[in-house]
Amino acid sequence: MTTSSSKGTALITGASSGIGAVYADRLARRGYDLILVARNRGRLDDLAKRLNDETGRTVRVVAADLNDKVDLKRIETLLRTDAGITMLVNNAGVAALTPLLDSDVDAMDDMITLNVRALTRLTYAAAPGFVARGGGAIINIASVVGVAPESLNGVYGASKAYVIALSQSLHKELADKNVRIQAVLPGATATDIWAKAGRPVEHLPNEIVMSTGDMVDAALAGLDQGELITIPALPDIADWQAYEAARQKLMPNLSRKTPAARYRARAAA
Repeated sequence: MTTSSSKGTALITGASSGIGAVYADRLARRGYDLILVARNRGRLDDLAKRLNDETGRTVRVVAADLNDKVDLKRIETLLRTDAGITMLVNNAGVAALTPLLDSDVDAMDDMITLNVRALTRLTYAAAPGFVARGGGAIINIASVVGVAPESLNGVYGASKAYVIALSQSLHKELADKNVRIQAVLPGATATDIWAKAGRPVEHLPNEIVMSTGDMVDAALAGLDQGELITIPALPDIADWQAYEAARQKLMPNLSRKTPAARYRARAAA
């Protein structure tokens, strides 16, 4: 049984299985009490009992569907009113694999509601309290498709690009407020999100699929190292640094008084 003092409470969405359940396990062993949020109350109860027995941490469960406005509001209220919460792990999300012409737009809308709207509202609920209390951490689970949208469904990629952009903006905005922001960009990870999207993980090449435990352990190591963007599978961090440096180089020239010369020349012709 873990006997370390509490680091506060981590609220984890999508916590009943997969990445969320592993985060719950790892954070409990690091000394966090937990609030586990997901739709499946039975799985949440089983996980809570196991973690309480094994770590001695306080584990609360809240059954909620974050696509439901009433349920989402309950979690927002919890984040605003529970001063013991020191970490938010925005993990709940769904994926899509089908191209645009084969996709149902209502399903895409539901995905945006969960991957973007719910994550945004929970972040807005948590951040002011963290700032007021002098610290906290927000971990947003994005995906490598956020920087490689051609890989899978475009709406899925766009929803994860949003998570990355939001995280980068929050990192800058809250840098002097002692609020840590991390965006985690997993590649293919061995969870049931693939089966739910129509392609069981067993159908993927074994060499590209990371275990859930390895993914979360790498993500937490990135958090410990102070990373804003953590890509668990990327062998050389210099590759991301070069990508980010190129993005930063663009910024001074993205908004100027006159069009670029190549466009003026075409207009004159």
